[in-house]
Amino acid sequence: MGQDQTKQQIEKGLQLYQSNQTEKALHVWMKVLEKSADLVGRFRVLGCLVTAHSEMGRYKEMLKFAVVQIDTARELEDADFLLESYLNLARSNEKLCEFHKTVSYCKTCLGLPGTRAGAQLGGQVSLSMGNAFLGLSLFQKALESFEKALRYAHNNDDAMLECRVCCSLGSFYAQVKESMKIALQHGDRPLQALCLLCFADIHRSRGDLETAFPRYDSAMSIMTEIGNRLGQVQVLLGVAKCWIARKALDKALDAIEKAQDLAEEVGNKLSQLKLHCLSESIYRSKGLQRELRAHVVRFHECVEETELYCGLCGESIGERNSRLQALPCSHIFHLRCLQNNATRSCPNCRRSSMKPGFV
Repeated sequence: MGQDQTKQQIEKGLQLYQSNQTEKALHVWMKVLEKSADLVGRFRVLGCLVTAHSEMGRYKEMLKFAVVQIDTARELEDADFLLESYLNLARSNEKLCEFHKTVSYCKTCLGLPGTRAGAQLGGQVSLSMGNAFLGLSLFQKALESFEKALRYAHNNDDAMLECRVCCSLGSFYAQVKESMKIALQHGDRPLQALCLLCFADIHRSRGDLETAFPRYDSAMSIMTEIGNRLGQVQVLLGVAKCWIARKALDKALDAIEKAQDLAEEVGNKLSQLKLHCLSESIYRSKGLQRELRAHVVRFHECVEETELYCGLCGESIGERNSRLQALPCSHIFHLRCLQNNATRSCPNCRRSSMKPGFV
C-alpha cells in the first residue's frame, strides 16, 4: 500500500469513526497497519488506534499500540513524532494507574529538544503528569503541573485542554477536601494547614482571588501557630502571586520581602531562588534597573550555592526543558553535555579539588 492509498484509508477510517461506526473504523486502520510500508502513515494510524482504544476504555490495547508507535517514531528519527508517541505512552500508563511510569515518560517528553509539537503538546504533557502526581497523592506537585497545563491552554486559546485541566482540578479539589475532613477529625493541624494552602492555590490558579485570600490567611494562621516557617514562605509566595495577578505590585513586593526574611532564617535556598525570580520579574515590569540587577545577582548566587547549574555549559538547571543526569558524586548535568564531554570524571569535583583548602 503506497503513501496516497495509506492517507485515503486513514481518512476513510476517521469518517467511519466520527459516524460512530467504531468497529468498521478499527478494521480499516488495522488493514492499513498490516499492508502499508509508509512509516509516516503507519505512525498516524497507530495514533488513531491509540485514541480510539482510549475512548473505548481498552487501556491494555491502547498501551500495546503506543509501544509500537514509539518504535515507529524511532525509525523515523523525528523529534516531533517521538514526543507524540511518548505522550501516548504516558497516557496509556496513566489510564492503567501506572503513575510512576507516567511521570517518567512525561519527564522524557519534557526532556526532548524543543520541537514544533512541543509547543502544541506541552500542556497535554503537564496535564498527564499532574494526573499521575494526583494518583500518587503528591498534591503540591500535581497542582504545579495543572497550573502549567492551564497556562498552556490560556496562551494557546485551547478550550478543550482548559476544560480537561478544570476537570482534573475538580478531582484534585475533592481529594484535598477529603484530606481536610480527615485532618479535622483527627485534629491534625499540620495537615489542615497544608490542605488550606492547596485550596488557596487551586482558587488562585482558577483566577478566584476573592476565595484564595481567606484560605491563605487561614493557612498562615495555622502555620504560624505550629511554627512551620517554610510553610509560611509558601503561603506568602502564593499571596504575592495573587497581588501580581491584581497588578498590585507594591503589595506583592511586601509579601515577597516577608517571605525572603523567613526563607533566609530557615536557610532554604530554593525558596530564596523562587522569590528572587519573582522579584526580578516585578522590577523588570516597573523598569527599576538597580533593584532588578540586585535580584538578578542574588538569583545567580542562589543557583551557584545550590549548584543548580550545569558544570559543563554553565546554564542554570531548569531554565529550559532538558534531560538531566546525576553522576555518582551527586552533581547534576545536562545529559546532552555529558554525552558530548570526552572526559569521564566530574568537572565540578575536579574544580573543587583545585580550590585551596580542599581535603
